Amino acid sequence: MRVFIRSFGCSTNLADGEVLAGCLARAGYELVDSDSSADIVVYNTCAVKGPTESRIVDALKHISKSKKLIVAGCLPAINFVRLVREVRFEGIVGPAAGEAIVDVVDRVSRGERIEVLESVEHNLPELTLPRVHSSSVVSIVPVSYGCLGSCAYCCVVLARGRIKSYDVADIVRRMKDDVKLGFQEFWLTSQDTACYGRDKGTNLAELLKALCTVDGDFKLRVGMMTPNMAKDMLEDLLKAFEDEHVFKFLHLPVQSGDDVVLKSMCRFYSAKDFMIVVDAFRRRFSELTLATDVICGFPGEDDAAFEKTLQLIRQVKPDIVNVSKFFARPNTPAAEMKECFVPLAEIKKRSTKAAVLAKSIAFEKNQRWVGWKGSILVDEKGKVSGSWVGRNFAYKPVTIRTEENMIGKTLSVRITKAFPTYLEGR
Repeated sequence: MRVFIRSFGCSTNLADGEVLAGCLARAGYELVDSDSSADIVVYNTCAVKGPTESRIVDALKHISKSKKLIVAGCLPAINFVRLVREVRFEGIVGPAAGEAIVDVVDRVSRGERIEVLESVEHNLPELTLPRVHSSSVVSIVPVSYGCLGSCAYCCVVLARGRIKSYDVADIVRRMKDDVKLGFQEFWLTSQDTACYGRDKGTNLAELLKALCTVDGDFKLRVGMMTPNMAKDMLEDLLKAFEDEHVFKFLHLPVQSGDDVVLKSMCRFYSAKDFMIVVDAFRRRFSELTLATDVICGFPGEDDAAFEKTLQLIRQVKPDIVNVSKFFARPNTPAAEMKECFVPLAEIKKRSTKAAVLAKSIAFEKNQRWVGWKGSILVDEKGKVSGSWVGRNFAYKPVTIRTEENMIGKTLSVRITKAFPTYLEGR
């Protein structure tokens, strides 16, 4: 029986997809690289944003009726009603299904229709489950599932639940095994890495400290952290980031520069709190790559509130700003704020303005790297034939050109040109 698996969305979902593939391969299923050659198609879905959900639903509708379709991941947990209404499928399984996918595929292959939506809160997949890696360089390591937030706009908590962390020892063991397999770059991922360990009497700083004792040549990329969770362990976190194994990369979503909007969003920090964390990191690490997120058009955001967000971007000058338009997600508090909804045309106008500003600042920040000399680890193919992408100590993407396969190699480079989203090196 041939199975095709496609994963969408965040790095956690990509890691989940690697496990789905690994478990099915171990069970004897043949994994194929296209839905046209498969008997069973598994789509490991994302539904964090409205447009993302719509694109995936459209893709699901175009799966040939000659194929048995299993919908996995966050979409079934977030918008089951739409899925049932619009998509033909034989099976459903929720996020982080782990080895449960084998039973689902077995039963679907026998002609059954099955729905399994057990919460990952109660069924945390073992870190030792087999995986089919999507990269020979990067290992994606989920450190926890769920979070401790209650953001008014977020539907992911409906799928991933409250925080449930892996033991430090289990994560260390997993990383040791992957280092022996030759992996050199590790993405520590969760819905909020700064929540890690709060359910186990530990925290992210302690985890990083333990991981940095592992023997080997590797780098750690720490995933998204909410400002309030980072702030309450700030000094320990800064100390952990000092280790040379940790990329000097900070993903700290602010979402809005206006405290009233932040309160309405149920984000438990102020714009000042965000800046305290950023300033502390920049004082400690002069060449830090800062990424943040903003949402344009959250219910109740007026022109003055939006201008505060733009002012914050101008002041902080992040290297990366992920700009999102507000879309009400099902079963979230924000979906009930209809009387405060911002017109869609205005949301589009604001998101365009924020994106233009972010792009100009990103270009300005990247120009400062021209002339820099140092090492990069090549972790992916470039979009153009003969190009490769590597990362320096600050996780800056650097493209180089050569016909030789450079995946997994550490190279000495000099930055020759800057673009808004990457650097070019020689």
